[in-house]
Amino acid sequence: MQWLQSILDWFGSFEGWRITSGAIIPFVAIVLAGVIGAASARGAIRRMVAQRDREQRVAAVTALVTAGQQAAKWSSLSPAAKDHSDDLASRADIEVRLLPAPGSELAADWAAHQIGTMRTHSVSYSFPAEESVSEFVERLADWLHHPRRARRLFAEDLERWRYEPAGGGADPLLAEQQRWSDAQAATL
Repeated sequence: MQWLQSILDWFGSFEGWRITSGAIIPFVAIVLAGVIGAASARGAIRRMVAQRDREQRVAAVTALVTAGQQAAKWSSLSPAAKDHSDDLASRADIEVRLLPAPGSELAADWAAHQIGTMRTHSVSYSFPAEESVSEFVERLADWLHHPRRARRLFAEDLERWRYEPAGGGADPLLAEQQRWSDAQAATL
């Protein structure tokens, strides 16, 4: 107990106060400022990385939406426009697969299937193109805002499509219309 009293007496002395105010308090202040600065910088960097990830997801979803809109009017496109649309769809697919978001591969697989379906339906006019594009956009926007929940929905759709017949129950009339549309586009 004597040593504690000696330490307290030393801090109360002129020499102790000079060392405390000249070295210990500035040292503690510098360490505390460093800890606060590091925490602030860490938070800012996390926000910046999250913003960049979000911008990448938005750009990838925008590219997929553009590819979906092109697929909805596939039968009316020229061969050069179809090639360009295929290129856009391929790039969008790659962008989505490379995203660090949950379910990005499922979203890319789902979008590829939907784009193929929209291309098929664009020639027959049997399925309203606006409805398919709006559903496509809504589901991708849902994935953009709630990736974990949408991932489950994409997985359910892909599982359901896996068990459909290989031809998808393709209508022979639809196949004939597709061939006719391709022949018309080739003559242009």
